[in-house]
Amino acid sequence: MENLEKKLLALDGKGYGGYKSLAGSYSFPLYTLVIDHIQADPFAPPSTMHVVIKREKTRLPANLLDIKDKRLAVADFLQRNFAQQAQKNKLNTKGTGHSGQLYIDSCGQEILERTAIVIGEQNIEARFEVGLPAAGRRIKGKEALRIFNELLPRIVQNSLLYTNIDQAALKNQVELFLEQQEIRQQMRKQNLVAFVANGAILPRASGSSDLPLQKGTPFRSPNSMEVTFKLSNGKKISGMGIGQGITLIVGGGYHGKSTLLRALDVGVYDHIKDDGREFVLTDKTAMKIRAEDGRSVTDVNITPFINHIPGRRDTSSFSTVNASGSTSQAANVIEALESGTKTLLIDEDTSATNFMIRDARMQRLVSSDKESITPFVDKIKALFNQHGVSTILVTGGSGDYFEIADRIIMMNEYQPGDVTKRAREIAEMENSHRSVADEQNFGSLEERIPKKGNFRIVSRKDRFKVRNKTEITFGHTTINLDALEQLTDPSQTRGIVALLQILKANYFNDQTSFAQMTEKLYADIQQQGLDQVLNSKRHPGNIALPRRQELCAAINRYRGLHVIKK
Repeated sequence: MENLEKKLLALDGKGYGGYKSLAGSYSFPLYTLVIDHIQADPFAPPSTMHVVIKREKTRLPANLLDIKDKRLAVADFLQRNFAQQAQKNKLNTKGTGHSGQLYIDSCGQEILERTAIVIGEQNIEARFEVGLPAAGRRIKGKEALRIFNELLPRIVQNSLLYTNIDQAALKNQVELFLEQQEIRQQMRKQNLVAFVANGAILPRASGSSDLPLQKGTPFRSPNSMEVTFKLSNGKKISGMGIGQGITLIVGGGYHGKSTLLRALDVGVYDHIKDDGREFVLTDKTAMKIRAEDGRSVTDVNITPFINHIPGRRDTSSFSTVNASGSTSQAANVIEALESGTKTLLIDEDTSATNFMIRDARMQRLVSSDKESITPFVDKIKALFNQHGVSTILVTGGSGDYFEIADRIIMMNEYQPGDVTKRAREIAEMENSHRSVADEQNFGSLEERIPKKGNFRIVSRKDRFKVRNKTEITFGHTTINLDALEQLTDPSQTRGIVALLQILKANYFNDQTSFAQMTEKLYADIQQQGLDQVLNSKRHPGNIALPRRQELCAAINRYRGLHVIKK
C-alpha cells in the first residue's frame, strides 16, 4: 500500500503513460489489490483491476457457500452491492475522459453466472474498472491516491464484508434461488415445460424497461391448469403449469398474449426478488423462433419445411446470404434443435405467414406438388411425436392449430383461461378441410461439423469485437444478433465471444459437431465454473454466461461459416 502511495505521488503531473508503472499487486490490510491492465490514455477503456480477499475475512457463513447454486446467488448479491457502493462513493473530479470512474459490471433482473465476483475455495475476487484521473493527458496522482486509499477500501468493506451487508436480504436471495432450482427439478419430473406462479406480475414498466409495472394485474392460473409445488423448506407455490406438447396462447389484441410469451421467453433465466417473474420458469433450453429476413444460412437441412424449390435447389444442404422470411424461420427451427432445444416459443406477429399456415382454400388453389413450403402447422405434431420437442405458440389470426393443440390458453385482460374444450368443439363443428401431413414423420435432423478454418486470423484486424448487446464483429464481418430475443445482457454477448475463442482454439477439428462440442463445453462449465474454463490471465470482470442456444446461433449467423455435413 505504501509503495503504491509513493508511486502515485511521484507520478503526479507527469505524462499519462507513467501510469503503466503501476501494474502489479499491492497488499492492503483487508485485501490484495492487483492492477491487471492500464489504459493507454484518459479516453481509452478504463484500467482493469481486481481485489483478492480471504473468504474467512469476509465472515460469509460457510452454509451460504457450500454448493455451486448458493455461491452463484451470493456472487450475484455481492456484485449488486459492490455496484451500489461504487455509485455511492464517487470521486468528484473534473478530469478528462473516464477520470475517477470506478465501476463493476452491472446486473439486470436475471441472476447469471458472471466473472465480476468469483468465489473460490479460499478467496473471493472482485473485478472492476477504474478510470485513472487526468488533467488533459497529465496524471492527477493525488486524486488517484484517493481512489485507492479511501474510496476502494470503503467500497470493499461495505459490499463484501458480511457484517456490513444486508444479511437478511442475502439469505432471502439464496433461498429464492434454491427454490427456483427445486421447482425446475419438479417441473422436469412432471413433464412441464413452463410454470407461471399465481400472483406473478408479467407486464413491464415500459417497452424500454425490464422493471415490473406498478399496479400490474397479478397472474391467476385457470383451475384446470393449476399445479402446486411442495418445496423442501415447507413452502407451497401454486400456478399455471404448461405441459409438454403443443400449447396455443390466443385472445384479442392487447389482452396480454405477447406479454405472457415474453415472460416465458426470459423464464429460461432465474429472476431476483420483486421482479414479478421470480416464479415464471421455462425449460432452460427453450428458444424463441422468428422470421429473420436477410440472415445468412450455411448448409442447413430445411427439407422438413421447404423442398423442391424451383431451379432444383438442394434444401437438404441449404445456403444463402440473404434468407427470406420462411427460409430463415425454417433454418432457425432446425438450428435450434441442433443446439439442444426441446421447447420452441413462437409469436405469429414475428413469423412468416407462409411458414406458419396455408389454409384449405389456398391448398385447393395451389396444389401441394406446386408448393415448396410445408407449413409449421403440418409439422408441429410430428416434431413432438418424433423428436420430443414442444411448442408454445401465440396466435390470433388462425384457428387451424385448434385440432392439433394439446391445450389452448385464452388471455383476457391479462388473465388466462383454459378454452381447450371450446376450441375443440369449434374445430369439430367447423372442419377446416385442410389436408394434413404425416403427424409421425417430421424428417431427419442432420449433424453439421464446423470446419477448423472458421474465424481464421489473417491480419491484425481479424479479431472479435463486441459493439453492443446484439452486434459482434470479426474483421470486416458483422454477426447480427438482433433476432436473439432471449439475449438479455451485453455481458452475455462478451461471453459468446470468449466461448467462441475457446471453441476455435480447442474444438474446431473437422470431426466434432456443433452439438457435441457445445455439449462438452457446457458440461465443463457446469463442473468447473465459467471463470475456470475461460482461464484468462487478464481476469475479465465483464463476462456473463450465455446459453448454449445463443452461442450456437451466433456461430450460425457468421457469414464466413464453413461446415461439413456428418
